[in-house]
Amino acid sequence: MYVILVYDVGEKRVGKMLKLCRRYLHWIQNSVFEGEITEVKLKELISRTRLIMEPAEDSVLVFKNRDEKWLEKEIVGQEKNTLDNFL
Repeated sequence: MYVILVYDVGEKRVGKMLKLCRRYLHWIQNSVFEGEITEVKLKELISRTRLIMEPAEDSVLVFKNRDEKWLEKEIVGQEKNTLDNFL
């Protein structure tokens, strides 16, 4: 499945959340990640985010889609990070 993950966590936890999300998805811009992920890996990622975040203060949003081709993305302004993959 294709997901977009957005997090808003306290300043002390940002570094840990960034490292965690980069292990599973592609960084797009500040606190935003996207990419293909299996259901099992997504559950693992969400479980690990709960260990980092403070539920009363922080939030993580996950938008799911079956396939990237069903998602239209428009970039307005500066693109922070392209998803170019070099082989």
